[in-house]
Formats: sequence, structure tokens, C-alpha cells
Amino acid sequence: MKEYAVVYEWANTNYSAYVPDLPGCTSTGETLEEIQKNITEAIQIYLDELREDGLPLPEPTTHVSMVQVAA
Repeated sequence: MKEYAVVYEWANTNYSAYVPDLPGCTSTGETLEEIQKNITEAIQIYLDELREDGLPLPEPTTHVSMVQVAA
């Protein structure tokens, strides 16, 4: 099982998400719960298509963390 970092962004009317280690793997949703479900499905489809094409699955290399700064 692989674990990929996902970036979620609020886009004024909905959420968008992308996976830095899977170029072009994106999704949208109206709520955070919906976008989490949608991006999970998008990742699975992305990986399934790579397998069908006989291509290697990218290794996760992106690491994320939160950093606090004075605002």
C-alpha cells in the first residue's frame, strides 16, 4: 500500500485537490468530505491506468507538514 500526499485548496465556491507525486491527478468537490472521497477515487483510477499501460507506479516522495508563523 502506498500513501500519497494530497493538497486541498478552497477555491471560493468549492474545494480542489491535487497529488504532487501524480502529475495531473486532480479533483473537485463541494465539501471537504466530498473532495476527500473524490481524490481517493481519482488516485485509484490514475494508478489503475498506469498498471493497465504497464507503467511503474510513482513512489511517494512529497512530505507535508504545517508551520506556524506570527500573522
